[in-house]
Amino acid sequence: MPGVDILEKKHATLVAEFDRYVVEHPEFAKKIPKNAQIVLQVYGDDEYNNWSIQLAKKQREPVQTVVYVKVKGLKPLKSRLIKPEVALS
Repeated sequence: MPGVDILEKKHATLVAEFDRYVVEHPEFAKKIPKNAQIVLQVYGDDEYNNWSIQLAKKQREPVQTVVYVKVKGLKPLKSRLIKPEVALS
């Protein structure tokens, strides 16, 4: 069972990627009500999903709309370097 620090790191990564996604896909972002609480869920990761729901319950405002966003996972990280060159001295 992963520790809380691993779940927190996973959550931080998912939140950053979600933020990037909504900026790049404004039509998707329009589906989310203003001031909604986003609860990220990952298919097949019950431990993270339960942890995320519990975190959301602690942070929720009394009349806040809750939106569950389910993702299948993350693509592997890729380098964003543009044509790197090696220079030997």
